[in-house]
Amino acid sequence: MKFAEPGQPGRVAAPCDARAAGRYLVGVVDVFRTLDTARAGSEAATLRSVLRLPRRLLRRVVGRPVTIDGQTLDPEMQAVLRLQKVARIPRVETLPLPAGRALLRDHSQIVSGEHPVGESRDLQVPGADGDRPARLYVPRGTSGPSALLLFIPGGGWVYGDLDSHDGVCRYLAERAGVRVLSLDYRKAPEHPYPGGLDDCWAAYTWVRDNAGGLGGDPARIAVGGDSAGGNLSIGVCLRARDEGVPQPAAQLLVYPATDFSQRLPSRSMFGEGFYLSTEFMDRCEAAYVSEDADPTDPLLSPLQAKDLSGLAPAYVVTAGFDPLRDEGEAFARRVGDDGGTVQLTRHPGLIHGFFNMVGVSRSARAAVDDIVLRLRDV
Repeated sequence: MKFAEPGQPGRVAAPCDARAAGRYLVGVVDVFRTLDTARAGSEAATLRSVLRLPRRLLRRVVGRPVTIDGQTLDPEMQAVLRLQKVARIPRVETLPLPAGRALLRDHSQIVSGEHPVGESRDLQVPGADGDRPARLYVPRGTSGPSALLLFIPGGGWVYGDLDSHDGVCRYLAERAGVRVLSLDYRKAPEHPYPGGLDDCWAAYTWVRDNAGGLGGDPARIAVGGDSAGGNLSIGVCLRARDEGVPQPAAQLLVYPATDFSQRLPSRSMFGEGFYLSTEFMDRCEAAYVSEDADPTDPLLSPLQAKDLSGLAPAYVVTAGFDPLRDEGEAFARRVGDDGGTVQLTRHPGLIHGFFNMVGVSRSARAAVDDIVLRLRDV
């Protein structure tokens, strides 16, 4: 198992007097208060202006560094968290389900930005109970079959869809030079476990049989996702192993949830104040895991599997200030201990959700660029 911690991203020139920084800060508060999707482009530009302040000045704006467990919170992440609090944005988990889903989607679109891609088209792919919406991204300059990533969006098995992860899927496709097929699987509480996993499995087997029609190389199909999407990606690999279906070429696991049966230390250490909250996780668990489900079921809690050998090579990415940090890293260690191929990278200053911040944050974009390099290896 390889463990790496990437270096600091480069600096970007920006206004550097305190009064200018204050004006930017007021502007970003207005951004978070409106969350008007019609103005998403200008809002993202305003947010980028603040996060691109020189780190010395940004540190003065956000205040005293936050250090926990030997890690210092990245000032860009600290700025985002502070501005959310100042602007009094309601937390997703406190809203009725439709409003919460809309808020998460709109906020994700603002911070992920707009990224050109050669082609983007919506289609339907088979799920376990009827067709499911999907979106195929083709990078510019692609000729002939390419690697293809079946991407499974995160959102606690309850939130998240094609639009919430549109920006980062575009970014991955164009930067890595791979086709990306994003899947909108069924969500809880309307469809608790194993509904979403069954859809992901059906989509994976269909993609294997129809890769050519998507422009993909059948020998270079990967699966991956963030958070709940990482959990579902592992589930697909476990089912493939146990049912004798060929493994993907790789699995990309961005801060994956891996265990419903226990709470590792990072759950309490970062459960409040760092975007992903204990209340959100508890609400999603209650919606996804029915009373008759076994929380130690490996397809729910891969960390509880007796054997994690025989799975596709895994690239596991964690964030230092993430409640899911410890279980993602414990999963990576287990894969290595069981003889599997795994690489683990922790971004110590980042928070859960950085994956979607490629449109506004230098630090997040540097972390995702590292993911891009791994995808190119596929």
